[in-house]
Amino acid sequence: MTTASHELAKSRPATPWGTLPPRMRVLYVSGVGRTGGWLAEALAADSASEVALEEAAGAAAGLARLRDDSFDSVLISHEPPEIDALELVEAVRGGGCEDPILLLGTAAAEELAAPAYEVGADAYLCVGSATTRTLIWTTARAIQWHQLLRQNRRLVQAERQRLRSEQQEAERMLAEQRSLITGLESLAGQGAPPVDLPQNLAAHYADLLRAYVVMGSGNLTVELGALAELLAGAGVSPQQALQLHLQALEDLIRGLGSRSARHVLTRADLLVLEVMLNLADGYRRRFLDRAEPARQQLLPGFGGEVER
Repeated sequence: MTTASHELAKSRPATPWGTLPPRMRVLYVSGVGRTGGWLAEALAADSASEVALEEAAGAAAGLARLRDDSFDSVLISHEPPEIDALELVEAVRGGGCEDPILLLGTAAAEELAAPAYEVGADAYLCVGSATTRTLIWTTARAIQWHQLLRQNRRLVQAERQRLRSEQQEAERMLAEQRSLITGLESLAGQGAPPVDLPQNLAAHYADLLRAYVVMGSGNLTVELGALAELLAGAGVSPQQALQLHLQALEDLIRGLGSRSARHVLTRADLLVLEVMLNLADGYRRRFLDRAEPARQQLLPGFGGEVER
């Protein structure tokens, strides 16, 4: 860093909210008979920030420059009837320009500040009362604001893309799980035989799925055990239980809209695993009960041969 630039850096004001940019490239649009020499001199006299000022004489020249180039900020001189800065801002914004725009004029700020905001300008300054430092800070804050807007737009777009990817991934996983059901039925040689399930079972399972997504398994152990007993008692096969799960999961993901599906899929996988484990354990107990039915125990002294 040269001595001059080092001194400039030391003199650049800092606040808890940041510092002025070291350099700004600014376009100044004014009337044909009013050059920007006075503005260039005023900006050069203040060493808070280096401002490279470029000029465009007339509204047509300003529009042409903005069509072909981009600037850190744009200053438009309000000089009706030669240049109506409000109309020019509307034309600039209508052309897709997103550069920060500040209006300069001789009218009081109370008269033109609100109309300036309404047409898309970032600020209006009265040249008779605003200081050069105020102009520099206002320009810098407008630049910062537009940078934040662009950053936020990129983040929003990235988030939308991420959510779309998650939705596509969810659809792919659901399709794979449905293919798994078809494969299991093919291995069995036929589809799973139909059973009469309670009409409210699908709604009950959907409620459990939503609760599981929010709460996890810790608070639903009893409910999952009861559900497994209900399914085992009705003779529901693993394929049919998975079919019930997928239907509830598809309805839940469809209702998410633009919200994230990753958390739902993760919790849903854990839920169906618990359901299958409980269902398998329920069928195991029933098998053992049939293989080794309970026997009535005799009271002491009433069984076997009587000792002599």
